[in-house]
Amino acid sequence: MLLEKSVRADISTVIAAKYADYSSLVKMRLSSLVVFTAAISYLYADKGVEIMDWSKFISLIIGGFLVTGSANGFNQVLERNLDKFMKRTQNRPLPSGRMSVVEALIASLLMGISGILILGYQVNYLTAFFGIFSLLSYAFIYTPLKQVSRLAVFVGAIPGAMPPLLGYVASANHFGMEPGLLFAVQFVWQFTHFWAIAWLLNEDYNKAGFYLLPSLSGTTKASAYWIMASSIIQIPVSVLLYSFHYVGVIYLISAIVMGVWGLYPAYKLVKNCDAVSAKKVMLTGFLYITVIQVMMLIDKI
Repeated sequence: MLLEKSVRADISTVIAAKYADYSSLVKMRLSSLVVFTAAISYLYADKGVEIMDWSKFISLIIGGFLVTGSANGFNQVLERNLDKFMKRTQNRPLPSGRMSVVEALIASLLMGISGILILGYQVNYLTAFFGIFSLLSYAFIYTPLKQVSRLAVFVGAIPGAMPPLLGYVASANHFGMEPGLLFAVQFVWQFTHFWAIAWLLNEDYNKAGFYLLPSLSGTTKASAYWIMASSIIQIPVSVLLYSFHYVGVIYLISAIVMGVWGLYPAYKLVKNCDAVSAKKVMLTGFLYITVIQVMMLIDKI
C-alpha cells in the first residue's frame, strides 16, 4: 500500500515537473495574453456574443495558442545557448538540461502544424496565413536578428501586433482598413512596451549579446526620449479607430485618458533614467492596452 502511494506520488511529481517545463517552453502567460487579445478582437468583429460562432471562436483560441506556443518553442531552441548567460532565462528547460533539443523541436513542430491546421480548416485560410506569417517572422527572423541589429524590435513588433488582426480576420473572414488599424494600435504600443522591458533587463540582455534599447548609449536619456516619443505617438494612432468611425465616444475617451496617463511614467523615465520608472512604464503599458481593447469591445457592443 505504501509502495503504491509512493509510486503515485512519484508519477504526480514527474507529471507536474513536465507540465512546468512545457509551460515555460510555450511561455504560458505570454501565450495566454496573445489568445486573450485575439479573442477580444474576434468578439469586436462579431458585434457581440449573441451571434457568435462558438465553434470557430474556440478553434481560434486553441489554434492561436498552439501557433504562439510553437513560435515561443522555436525561439527557445534557437536561443538555448544564449539563455544560459541570462539570469532570467538560465532555468528554462533547454539551458538547464531538463529537456532535450529534439524533444523541444518535435513539440514545437507538432504545435505549429496542429495550430495552423485548426486555424485553416476550422476558422478560415486567411487566419491560417497570418498565423504562419506570425510564427515564421517571430521564430526565424526576429529571433536571430536580436543579436545583429536594433531593428529586431521593429521586426518583432510585427508578429507582436498580429493577435488583434488574427481575431478580427477569424470572425469577419476578410482583411481591410479596420483590422489594419487594430494591428497599427498594437504595433505602435509594442515599442513602448518592449523598450521598457529592455531597459529593465538591459544588463541581462547584454550578457547574451542583445542590445535592444533604441540608443547605443543604453539606459540613458536618449533611450528614454525614444520611449516617451513612442508613448506620445500611440495616442493619435489609437484615435484613428474613432476617426474612421469604427468605434464611438466610449473608446475615444478611454484611449485618450489612458494614453495621456501613460505619458507621466514615460516623463519620469526621461527625468530619472531609473529602473523604477521603467517598470512603471511597462506596467502602465500593460494596463493601457488591456483597457482600450476592452473598451473597444464594450463600445462596439
